[in-house]
Amino acid sequence: MRGYFYGWYLKCQSLTQTLAIIPSVHQTGKKRTCSIQFITDNDVWEAKCPGETFYQSGKNMRIGKNRFGKNGVCLLVHTPTLNVSGNLDFCSLSPIKYDIMGPFSFVPLLECRHSVISMRHFVCGDVRINGQTFSFQNSLGYWEGDRGRSFPKRYFWTHCFFHSTSIMLSVADIPLAFWQFNGIIGIILLNGKEYRLATYLGAKAVRVLGGVVQIVQGDMELEVCLLEKAKKPLKAPVNGDMARSIHESAACRARYRFRKAGRTVFDFETDKASVEYEYHH
Repeated sequence: MRGYFYGWYLKCQSLTQTLAIIPSVHQTGKKRTCSIQFITDNDVWEAKCPGETFYQSGKNMRIGKNRFGKNGVCLLVHTPTLNVSGNLDFCSLSPIKYDIMGPFSFVPLLECRHSVISMRHFVCGDVRINGQTFSFQNSLGYWEGDRGRSFPKRYFWTHCFFHSTSIMLSVADIPLAFWQFNGIIGIILLNGKEYRLATYLGAKAVRVLGGVVQIVQGDMELEVCLLEKAKKPLKAPVNGDMARSIHESAACRARYRFRKAGRTVFDFETDKASVEYEYHH
C-alpha cells in the first residue's frame, strides 16, 4: 500500500494571538497513525494518536476526543508533556467559488492536492495549552486542507488577514511523471470579491528568491516580501510518513502588495503573516 496523508490547517487569529491547529492522518504500508499539531506565535506542540481514533465525514473530522468541523473545534489532549482543552465556535464561513486545484483536480498521481474550505470566518472561544490561554472573541479564522503522498520538495505558502481581506498563496515545484512545473494557486478575498491566481489561469512566478515571491497573471500582480524567516519546526509528510521537518511562522513580519490594471489595490506591512518558505536555492 502506498503512503498517504490527509490533514487540515485551521488558523485562528485575534489582535494579539495566533493559533493554528493541524489534525492529520497518515499511512505508511499497513501502519496508520494520527497527529494534532499546534503552532502559536511562540511555540509548537504535537500530540500523536492511534490511527483507529480517526474518523471523517465530509467537513467533520474526529481524532480521539478531538473534533474539528464547520461548527468549530473541540479539543481534549492529555499526554505526559501536553495538556490541551477548549472549544472554538465557527460562523459565517467563506468557501471559494470552485476547487482551488481547478482542472488539476482531475489529474492523477499528483503528490499533493490542496483545498481551501473557508477563506475567512469568525471564531469565538478559548483554548488552554499547558496552562496558557488563547482567547478568541469575534476573531478571524481560515481553513484549508492537503492530501496525497508528500509535500512538494520546494514550496512557498502564506496566508494573511488584512482588514476585510484574506490572502492565500502557494507556489511549488510540482513533479508529474517525467515532467516538472511551477505550480501556483492563490486567492485574494477582498470585500467579498474573489481574485484567483493560478497556473491554470496563466499565472507565472516571475520571482521566487530571497524571501520575495512575485506572481503575475494578466493585469494582476501579487508580491509577498518576507521580512523575517519562518522559525518553528513542523512535521510534514514524505510518502505518508510524517518524517520531514519544515518551518512555519504562525505570525511574522511580511509585506503584501497587489496591483490590478496598473493600480495598487493594497500595499501593507504586517506582523501577522503565516508563512512556510521551503523554496531554498
